[in-house]
Amino acid sequence: MKSTPPNTKKWYAIFTKSRSEKKVYERLLDADIEAFLPIVKTVRQWSDRKKTVYLPLIPSYVFIKMEEKLLYDALIIPGAIGVLKHLRKPAIVREVEIENLRILSNSKEKFEISSDIQLIKGDAVEVTKGPFIGLIAVCEKTGSNYRVVVKIDSLGSGFTVNIPMSFLRKIDTK
Repeated sequence: MKSTPPNTKKWYAIFTKSRSEKKVYERLLDADIEAFLPIVKTVRQWSDRKKTVYLPLIPSYVFIKMEEKLLYDALIIPGAIGVLKHLRKPAIVREVEIENLRILSNSKEKFEISSDIQLIKGDAVEVTKGPFIGLIAVCEKTGSNYRVVVKIDSLGSGFTVNIPMSFLRKIDTK
């Protein structure tokens, strides 16, 4: 089994102060730290108007790619609070999870479901067409509706996206 060189850059998630994600992201970039903040466009309704706003897909998180030994240098950025940990070590966010977040945040469409594909809950799938192309997810079936759940294991969260079954192919996860 090959060991990973200690100076390899990996993705990590850092906590931010509430509603500070965009500022922290900008400050990280200004400090020459490779960062990613998945943003989604949404419409907010107030009593007198509607407004299109851009919000973080995952509130209070910004993703950074750096060597683990330099990770805590990112915490000097104003607004950064801490590093997401798993078993008392910084949790590594896999590249495929970052790519899934990129696909979700770049999407401009929502889909309705209809297809003859035979998938069962828990099947691993890859999106082969449409704006979510390349997304790796888990199929969830409820009643006659199909949904794809994009899991970010290192964050312990997931997102549900409706995609036509004709846009999916079952993949082997072994």
